[in-house]
Amino acid sequence: MFGKKTNNPAAPVKEPPAVEPTTTKSAPKKASVVAKPKVAKEKAEQFAALKMRLHRKLIDKLDLARMVGDEETLREQVKEVVAQLAEQENTLLNYNERQRLINEVLDETFGLGPLEVILADPTISDILVNGPKQVYVERGGNLTLTEVEFRDNAHLMHVIDKIVSAVGRRCDETCPLVDARLADGSRVNAVIPPLAIDGASMSIRRFGADPLTWDDYINFKSVTPEVRDFLSACVKAHLNILVVGGTGSGKTTLLNNLSSFIPDTERIVTIEDAAELQLRQPHVVRLETRPANIEGKGKITIRDLLINSLRMRPDRIVVGECRGPETLDMLQAMNTGHDGSLTTVHANSTRDTVARVETMVMMAGFELPLRAIRQQFASAINLIVQAQRLTGGARKICSITEVAGMEGDVITMQDLFAFEQEGVSESGKTRGKFVATGIRPTFLEQLKACGCELSPEVFTRRVLMTDDGE
Repeated sequence: MFGKKTNNPAAPVKEPPAVEPTTTKSAPKKASVVAKPKVAKEKAEQFAALKMRLHRKLIDKLDLARMVGDEETLREQVKEVVAQLAEQENTLLNYNERQRLINEVLDETFGLGPLEVILADPTISDILVNGPKQVYVERGGNLTLTEVEFRDNAHLMHVIDKIVSAVGRRCDETCPLVDARLADGSRVNAVIPPLAIDGASMSIRRFGADPLTWDDYINFKSVTPEVRDFLSACVKAHLNILVVGGTGSGKTTLLNNLSSFIPDTERIVTIEDAAELQLRQPHVVRLETRPANIEGKGKITIRDLLINSLRMRPDRIVVGECRGPETLDMLQAMNTGHDGSLTTVHANSTRDTVARVETMVMMAGFELPLRAIRQQFASAINLIVQAQRLTGGARKICSITEVAGMEGDVITMQDLFAFEQEGVSESGKTRGKFVATGIRPTFLEQLKACGCELSPEVFTRRVLMTDDGE
């Protein structure tokens, strides 16, 4: 290597270049490259300090709680005050920097501070905050690091508290884990120190003000028109449907779209940990769990709400997710006259779903034999719809499986539609095709009796759609 010292006296030593001017000119360049980020960092720190100073002055000057009017009007009024305060600072800011300063102070006052810039981007589906200085976003199935930062951990904790307090929850040392939601229905989970070692952590799963529709599913090649029509008939015919999939596979979005097929004349009760479903029917009762208070009392679980919902004369019960002992009560409800109920379960495949449900039913504390649990499952569930997140970030309905009954101690299932993966395209996305397996479901007569008769050609074995991954 050039210029490397050696302990061997016999080793040849390369002399530096003889041209003196070249050496002297290169030194200032190195210094400028190192100094530039330092200057930018100092300027960013000064800007953050100025923003915090203006925010404090604004709070001291105005009593926002007593101001009357809609948010847009209040924002315009406060904007004028912030502009006046910025003028008094006598800072050397250009017009664009001044406008950015005013907007960020308004975001701190009315919104969620640094997150407002990200929340304004409709293409972002997930926001992952790993401490105050690291914010990732998911766009198009790919994670990227953003330049968004919080001032410090206290700033991030303030934003978390602002989110959870809006839905009547808290996040502190006695309750360092919390589930909440934003005004648009986006799901929020936060973990704070001492459980989060490197500062508070927060994840936001966005659903947006304009959620995906079945037309979007078809345009994105996540499902075919034939499958959509089949699922519509199954929901209208009061079949009990279980949506399964892994984390981030789109279960909640799919559950919301399946619920859109429920007729407007029916009474629907939704039960969730954090209210995310956005049903458009007029007769909907939305229930949400409640955590324990500071004394450890008053906790209301999904199971409590599910048991209570049976007394509310529901035509449909829609549970956001079964993850514990409430699974037994959900199966019982499906078996005792509440047909057409919908729920989701975490599972990697339709066959894994049975094992997952068995485990969760056992969590209810009853020593039921496996055969009895499987009989409950086989008689309660008519259809299992599996959502999956594939290579490249695409989310698809990968299989629709009928629960046909039991043979001995084994639950029998048969795939009606499936997505067969064939590889990965040059762009890194999954290639494959949607196929009809050629098997006709046993509940065709039930569909016909409800006025949802389907053509036999729907189930003829064939390729329904090809996705080349582009």
